[in-house]
Amino acid sequence: MKFSVFLLCFSAFTNSFSQNAFSDTDAKNVIDTFFEGFHKGDTVLMKSVMAENIIMQTVFTDKNGSHKLNSEEANNFVNAIAYRPADQKWDERLLGYKIEIDGNLAHVWTPYEFWFNGNFSHCGANSFTLTKFDEGWKIIHIIDSRRKEDCK
Repeated sequence: MKFSVFLLCFSAFTNSFSQNAFSDTDAKNVIDTFFEGFHKGDTVLMKSVMAENIIMQTVFTDKNGSHKLNSEEANNFVNAIAYRPADQKWDERLLGYKIEIDGNLAHVWTPYEFWFNGNFSHCGANSFTLTKFDEGWKIIHIIDSRRKEDCK
């Protein structure tokens, strides 16, 4: 009898705990929401999955072969999307997702190709860090790499 009560309580606890778990699908949906807004120019949709104090960075090698890290203000990035000329099509094609989750921390790695007005521009990888806030999961850090060679 005691074992049955224990099993029932353990089962109820496990089910209620697992229903709150953040899954790979949930993490992918956050990233997909971000890029849906990016492609549509819908900054409200993008901001719905961005933390207020998001950090945005890019790593690249300049023309002289020097390795660089560039930090960008999120507002500048969002404004670039909001005021993108109507004749410009920005198409970031994600090539996959590698997702790691631990409690209220998640990391999503997405290799990509970037196309500008139908022409290949560059490739690289995005690295997204997500965390859980009271209002839901948000992206707190985006860092991407950019290169024009070795994209296959």
